[in-house]
Amino acid sequence: MQTNAKITIDSSRTSGHTINPYLFGHFVEDIRDHMEAMLAYPIRDMDFESEANAAKAISGSWVSFTNGRNTQYALEASAPKHSGRAQRITILSDDEAYAGIAQKVALKGPVDYTVKLVARAAIELRYLFVDAVDRRTEELLGHARIELNSHNWQEYEASLSISRACSDAEFRVYIPADHPRWIDHVSTGMLWLDHVSLLPADSIGMVKREVVDMARDLNAGMMRLAGNYISAYHWEHGIGPVLERPVMYNEAWGGWTSKYFGTDEFIRFCRELKVEPLICVNDGSGTPEEAAGWVEYCNGGIDTPMGALRAANGYPEPYNVRYWEIGNEVWGQWQVGTCSADQFAERCKSFSQAMKAVDSSIMLLACGHTDPEWNKPVLDLAGEHFDYLTMHIYHGFNRFGMNRETPADERYKAIVSFPEWTRDDIGQTVELIHANPKHSHVKLAITEYNTMYFPNTNRKGLPDEHTLGAAVANAANLNEMLRSSDMVHIGSFSDLVNGWLGGCIRVGDYYADQYCGKESGWSGLPLNVYGTPTYEVLKLYANRDIRRILPVDTVCGSFSVKSAKQTRIDLEAIPDLDITACTNEDGSVITLFIVNRSLQEVKAELDFHSLDSTDDTLLYEITGDSFEAINTVFEPDRIVCTSRVVPVSAWQQGYPLRPTSVYAVEIKAQHKAGGTA
Repeated sequence: MQTNAKITIDSSRTSGHTINPYLFGHFVEDIRDHMEAMLAYPIRDMDFESEANAAKAISGSWVSFTNGRNTQYALEASAPKHSGRAQRITILSDDEAYAGIAQKVALKGPVDYTVKLVARAAIELRYLFVDAVDRRTEELLGHARIELNSHNWQEYEASLSISRACSDAEFRVYIPADHPRWIDHVSTGMLWLDHVSLLPADSIGMVKREVVDMARDLNAGMMRLAGNYISAYHWEHGIGPVLERPVMYNEAWGGWTSKYFGTDEFIRFCRELKVEPLICVNDGSGTPEEAAGWVEYCNGGIDTPMGALRAANGYPEPYNVRYWEIGNEVWGQWQVGTCSADQFAERCKSFSQAMKAVDSSIMLLACGHTDPEWNKPVLDLAGEHFDYLTMHIYHGFNRFGMNRETPADERYKAIVSFPEWTRDDIGQTVELIHANPKHSHVKLAITEYNTMYFPNTNRKGLPDEHTLGAAVANAANLNEMLRSSDMVHIGSFSDLVNGWLGGCIRVGDYYADQYCGKESGWSGLPLNVYGTPTYEVLKLYANRDIRRILPVDTVCGSFSVKSAKQTRIDLEAIPDLDITACTNEDGSVITLFIVNRSLQEVKAELDFHSLDSTDDTLLYEITGDSFEAINTVFEPDRIVCTSRVVPVSAWQQGYPLRPTSVYAVEIKAQHKAGGTA
């Protein structure tokens, strides 16, 4: 079935405001496997921080690697100043002196890895081996010998050349059988390991090169460091030598907060991507003084206490972090320090005053909501103390009373009504902002958004956030953010890598968050890194030359959503096509973002109105065979953005747009007499 549509662009009237590139930002949160997927380290429990999960006292992901059952294992205090614990291995000479620890890993190759150990050993132990082998065939993939030259704690480093990639490898640290023997007696044959890590030579900082390359292509504009864990995060624990940083339990999500990705590593990541950092401070268990210290660490000169500390850590030049966020979803019961709107407004004032006393040039974002009952007190009581009010918009079936029994087509139509809800949320909030001159300067920052097909407690590992349908919904939502870009200056897609919902960069075969899916590595392709269909959308939008909004009029068909719940949104006649028109600064290029939300092909006719364009247009298309289509480790390029040239004449006659698809049309603008850009 095909429907017809007519699209009229008025290039003679451009918006007075400009589109902020921060609108296409992204979001880094230490949640579930986000850091594990993003960072380049293949080994877990590098500091033996996790409890033993078996009968032997061996930390976390490690297992025994021994020739005899008499080898003894224990977890002890770490080396001085280090965090985590030390793994003690007591090795008997009578057991062929053959013992250590091992861990299942996925290794890239051919590539050189840097092995780092912090160890001490009984004086009889002269060296150890570090091996990587294929678990299935025992093929040796890499080998290194490390001389043990001290009974006291010492750092050791070696190069481990891996001959080929192996998704099911084992990394071993052990005393070999051919080691010279010793007489078993008190204080002999003991090896302590305080830290063991592997880092591939092609990593960028501590981040996977593939992740950096894909993130760079997103042209994000801004990168946000925030999330639930921030409300119990103390920034000073994430700076300085990494081995000396304390191990912090992730109170929001369980497991360990990554001590390997702190402030300095985040700033380096942003510098690599050439994006503006946005840092959310701990207002839950933290204090205004602590937040002010973080600002000073990032922005203070070396003549300030925290600036001097930053310099001592190897970064003498100030980072000049301009954007700071106070509070993350403070209204939620899942947050440390949750409180009422009135209480948060008072908290916001004290944090703002302390932070701006350190650097008056910073821009402050305050925790907002989609609920006016929260936003109004925050604006009225503290609006003059901040520059942006934040919103988190997750669009899911709970709004419609739908579940897995609802027909798939109906669920799809509900999800792609995303922008209708965003428009209403923005409209209510803007009305509150403009209601009082003392906070009429405030703009909006949608610092988290995504589709949410199910509440996260019963998602059961389903990859719906990764589908083409989710990409269509997110594209239409971006259109709404562009249409509201006079007020919405900042956007952050949730998440960047794996993590909670539909992290747009996927590392390995975790199809969903919450650890309700399959065990990592089940596919045999845990090293694959690829983008979701929404990744293709975000990359498409952020890399277009757009600066201002143009009026566009669309006449097209519509669809309705059958909601089991009463909604404040009119769901009876939702346009099939969601369209936004933009132009670059000099008006020479017009970009038309077209999202066909319908389940039918639409034949779209373009009326260029005041344009006299005879050049061919460039068409970008993100489409697939079904709105349920996804990219996977098996088919990472099933949904990708393609481009082709389309003559203007084809648009004038009506060009077919595939169902459930996303388009960008670039038109070189030649204006008719009397028209201006």
